[in-house]
Amino acid sequence: MLSPERLALPDYEYLAQRHVLTYMEDAVCQLLENREDISQYGIARFFTEYFNSVCQGTHILFREFSFIQATPHNRASFLRAFWRCFRTVGKNGDLLTMREYHCLLQLLCPDFPLELTQKAARIVLMDDAMDCLMSFSDFLFAFQIQFYYSEFLDNVAVIYQDLLSGKNPNTVIVPTSSSGQHYQRPALGEAGMLEGVEASLFYQCLENLCDRHKYSCPPPALVKEILSNVQKLTFYGFLVALSKHHGINQALGALPDKGDLMHDPAMDEELDRLLAQVPGLVNATSEASCLPSRTSSRVGSPWRPLHHSRKVDTESDGSTEETDESET
Repeated sequence: MLSPERLALPDYEYLAQRHVLTYMEDAVCQLLENREDISQYGIARFFTEYFNSVCQGTHILFREFSFIQATPHNRASFLRAFWRCFRTVGKNGDLLTMREYHCLLQLLCPDFPLELTQKAARIVLMDDAMDCLMSFSDFLFAFQIQFYYSEFLDNVAVIYQDLLSGKNPNTVIVPTSSSGQHYQRPALGEAGMLEGVEASLFYQCLENLCDRHKYSCPPPALVKEILSNVQKLTFYGFLVALSKHHGINQALGALPDKGDLMHDPAMDEELDRLLAQVPGLVNATSEASCLPSRTSSRVGSPWRPLHHSRKVDTESDGSTEETDESET
């Protein structure tokens, strides 16, 4: 039975909304690149497995950045894969630097741009140095907003700068999503000193922007809810509010609620099954767990090995206060 959404849209519009052509083109390219191997088990089986992987969200693993950001489904799949692969970082209470999180992202996407990781870290760290430590939950929810809504946030930065400079909302030029440009984020010191912009004027401009970004912006009703609770706000205050909003996380549908972030029974069961097949590994793991935990001193360096991460209470609420308390 067809969904109401499918019945309400013409065929061409539905296919465009679901980016079917993007996946068909990618499948054909892979078919041509691997035709000798694929010929051994048939083209029909290849297409079946390819689109099964698209539905399961595993098609983005180890792919180039241009592909993982190509569609909303790809972005959501990448976010879910990152969470499932590295949630043990949060489960163990490890705190990592921006560059360490970037290394984890590159394990799934070798050419993942450092700029996006830096922007996500800035949402968490605000005025702190970029080599400060962050909890997994802090970084993950900030990264979700920055990665999924990247173009929207770049355009929001332009609007914010215009309002900050005193432009009338009616004269603010709302950027288009097709510009393909990356905009400079507002300086934290300047935004803090001027105490932000009027929330009502900010929303007036963002409402027009949301109309142009139907499939790449947060739900307008939720944006209005955030801005209606304050009179003024800064650019990064807005980003923090987006990253912590329960409704926006639900609307995105890529990550579980914060309380369930460390729980993934299906993955745990699969890992236990795989570990049980490795002789001697279970005993070695049990013995290692009996050893006293070791914490490292804070090192003021842009890079530290992953195994030198500091531990924190896994029951933390993931707020920026937690990140600040990690410094000495």
